[in-house]
Amino acid sequence: MVPRRPRLLLVGINPGRNSGTVGHHFAGNGNPFWRLLHASGLTPVLLPYEEDQRLAEFGIGLTNLCPRTTRTAAELTRAEIATGRQVLSEKIARWRPGVVAFVGVTLYALYFGRTSTPGPGPKPETIAGARVYVVPNPSGLNASFPGFAHKLVWFERLRGFVETGWLLGGNPLSKGPGE
Repeated sequence: MVPRRPRLLLVGINPGRNSGTVGHHFAGNGNPFWRLLHASGLTPVLLPYEEDQRLAEFGIGLTNLCPRTTRTAAELTRAEIATGRQVLSEKIARWRPGVVAFVGVTLYALYFGRTSTPGPGPKPETIAGARVYVVPNPSGLNASFPGFAHKLVWFERLRGFVETGWLLGGNPLSKGPGE
């Protein structure tokens, strides 16, 4: 479910049990991910998780670092994460999004390794010309960002980050084919 040259590519770590069972990203009525996308203005309508493919209508793609369903991301092996990094890098190079947003601070650290820029927000790294941003994991178990409002502020800032790049004519860091 990735549009041609998405303005935003959202990256989760891997499907949780609910998502794996129903075959849709961020599944479950208790997961605030879809409400965060809408409340922040990233999507003009509130999408139910069953309609995750509709993100493409709004120039948004959605993928995971690792495809295997687990109860917790801690169950992923180092080999799965290493393979996931390589596959994700290839997807990003092929899809050429304007912004890659990692859904979770831990995921960002898994992808880039040790980082000097902890926490959510814009990051100095790029991937195949795409700017990088991190939003908090939407899980209610996220103790660092316990409430909806604590997460929403970062999704709203992501919207501004995405819009700024596209107002400048797409991905301002992109050098075109064959970078």
